[in-house]
Amino acid sequence: MIFRIRRTHLFRLVSPAVAASALALAASCVSGPGNGLAPIAADGTWAPGVDTRADGVSGLDVGHRLMAAGQYELAIDAFNRAALEDGLTPQVLSGLGSANLGLGRLGQAEALLRRAIKEEPQWPQTLNNLGTVLIEQGKYAEAEQILRRAYALDNGQSDAIRDNLRLAIENLDNTGHSGANGAQDKLVRQGGGLYRIETTP
Repeated sequence: MIFRIRRTHLFRLVSPAVAASALALAASCVSGPGNGLAPIAADGTWAPGVDTRADGVSGLDVGHRLMAAGQYELAIDAFNRAALEDGLTPQVLSGLGSANLGLGRLGQAEALLRRAIKEEPQWPQTLNNLGTVLIEQGKYAEAEQILRRAYALDNGQSDAIRDNLRLAIENLDNTGHSGANGAQDKLVRQGGGLYRIETTP
């Protein structure tokens, strides 16, 4: 059951003295500094309130900042918020896929990155990250093809893409390459959202 106070009864409950006090309080709140509500620093400066008319930071931007900080779970939350705002755009799909890659969720990362590439097949970063997922899963032949596309689209500018392509080719030529030498692959995030696989002894 929902209870509601009728307006006519409300005015009967408020005395003139209480109403006058309420008006005085409202007037003091509008005055700004020293009103008891806004924070005042030790030097007497007054901190203005939040501008509710300002544009908020997009979930996509927040997600990328969290990715740069290595906060992949929080980045996924931010990218999901971006999906609610703008839909599952290629940017959102790529961000979600890359965040899942950072968490080692290779199956989810692969599915999301493939969807992003289907809509935007010319993004070197997304192609690189998908190639990285495929290397991690031992799918070296497809990884090599994907990374060649990424390398060509990037004009060979990215060290991460070049190193991943080299690793895919090495593993394609010798499937037991890393294991035979007692080496292990380590996933490292580079600048710009690119992932690179480092082989360490």
